Amino acid sequence: MRLAVQECPVKPFSEIDFETVAASCLRPIGAGTSKDTPRIEDVGDGHFLVTSCPAMSQIRAYCGFVAKVDLPVLILGESGTGKEVVARLIHKISLRANRPFLKVNCAAMPADLLESELFGYEPGAFTGATHEKPGKFEQANRGTILLDEIGEMQPSLQAKLLHVLEDQQFSRLGGRTAITVDVRILAATNIDIQEALATHKLREDLYYRLNAFVVHMPPLRERKNEISFLLEHFVGEQAKQWNIEPIQITPAVMETCQRYPWPGNVRELENFAKRFLVLRDEQLAIAELSMSVNKGDVASSSQAEKSLASRVHSLPDQGVANLKSVARSAMGEAEAVAISHALNRTRWNRKRAAELLNISYKALLYKIKQYDLDHPRSATVD
Repeated sequence: MRLAVQECPVKPFSEIDFETVAASCLRPIGAGTSKDTPRIEDVGDGHFLVTSCPAMSQIRAYCGFVAKVDLPVLILGESGTGKEVVARLIHKISLRANRPFLKVNCAAMPADLLESELFGYEPGAFTGATHEKPGKFEQANRGTILLDEIGEMQPSLQAKLLHVLEDQQFSRLGGRTAITVDVRILAATNIDIQEALATHKLREDLYYRLNAFVVHMPPLRERKNEISFLLEHFVGEQAKQWNIEPIQITPAVMETCQRYPWPGNVRELENFAKRFLVLRDEQLAIAELSMSVNKGDVASSSQAEKSLASRVHSLPDQGVANLKSVARSAMGEAEAVAISHALNRTRWNRKRAAELLNISYKALLYKIKQYDLDHPRSATVD
């Protein structure tokens, strides 16, 4: 350091790590380091963290603090904001970095299957269990486990998870002996925590054990200065992976990307970059985003406003007394329009539509039934 060393990448480092350090060292003398200077950090398995705005820089700093201490971490944020990336970063810079990192999607399987996946089972525990199988907690011993979409876990299973958090012990399905493990638990969810607690979807005791440290991932629309850097990175990396020529991102495409709200966040931006790279059509890319904006926010709000106006004009003189019922009705119609748009946009893939609307899958099914929404026969239904 006395010889003015600027950076010292620690082996093993990835190509992305090296490029980040090189870019920092090649900055013109006197240029200094801006808080908004993009920095990209490889966290493994094709995932990376971008810090180019104050909010993400703060999250990176928080991860550095909590990584060294074996506290549970609860990561909150909309779908596609990068919650798994933060979990992988915490593991990578922790003292468990050389041990396993396992991810379990709690929304991807029914409760009984999820229980056997997490805790394993003994022979004869259920029909078809012919041999013992260790669960994810045993496989992640001395490492880290990420429980993704923990808000979708059944309360009965949450109670067993709470036991693991308290004393690091559990029993396999059909087992009689307690198994002790040393696992750091990270959890992620996109649900409304207060609503989940109020409806008993999430156990309070489990929540207060998990929220020893909470990370809130901001949506992409709140960190728009990252969009240009992310888009260029996605296009460049994907072109390298597919071994094709990268494509230039024009100011027109970039401006349209800045105006688009990105309800699917970073994941949606990455998929857009892939389509843009494959199709290599600037006008088509602009039209895709512009059409989504116009048909989504603009059309839905316009339709709701017209419906509300017609109801107000049709009120009798004593209509002021009925204002609450008019408001409830208008809100219902606006909600139905928004749900219908999301379903059409995803070709009636209800799981994807639920993610776009930032509601649970069960809530979407209830709303579809409530508003009597019918899907076209030609649609692809999940």
